[in-house]
Amino acid sequence: MIPLSFYQNENVVEVAKALLGKLLLTQIDGELAGGYISETEAYAGIVDRACHAYNNRRTERTEVMYKQGGVAYVYLCYGIHHLLNVVTAGVNIPHAVLIRALEPAIGQEIMLKRRGRMPLTHGPGALTRALGITLKQNGKSLSGSEIWIEEGVKITSITAGPRIGVDYAGPDAHLPYRFIGKCAIFDL
Repeated sequence: MIPLSFYQNENVVEVAKALLGKLLLTQIDGELAGGYISETEAYAGIVDRACHAYNNRRTERTEVMYKQGGVAYVYLCYGIHHLLNVVTAGVNIPHAVLIRALEPAIGQEIMLKRRGRMPLTHGPGALTRALGITLKQNGKSLSGSEIWIEEGVKITSITAGPRIGVDYAGPDAHLPYRFIGKCAIFDL
């Protein structure tokens, strides 16, 4: 597993890039599934208009973002899709990295059963459904037995661009905080 110190880096952009190629795994209802992280988005806490914790917003939903890095922040988007974020930095620094896509590696048949269609894990809502992630994983340690991240594959190149679906964030919507990784086993 990735050591907790990895998540406590206060530079959320660095963490978002470093998560590319890591292996995200879940053991939900006794079924192991996972894949290599291929796309992320960084959310820079209280100064980032696209972040749920912008301007030090503290609600029941965002409170998990204020914990020490290394826990999952899972929320329901549009009342339909669960989205998984990795909380980073130290206590009271609400940075998070949205996991947008995975390249399936383990338990593809389980993912297909959960998701019901292809593609399995391209898109933040698709990957959580395929991995069995729901609000039950919100606040869980990313070093636990239910959801965790391990070392993975070496990324050979990273493309940066603006995040998706954050037009409401004004100038912050254009920040190049979305990262897509490429390597020998997946080339998006």
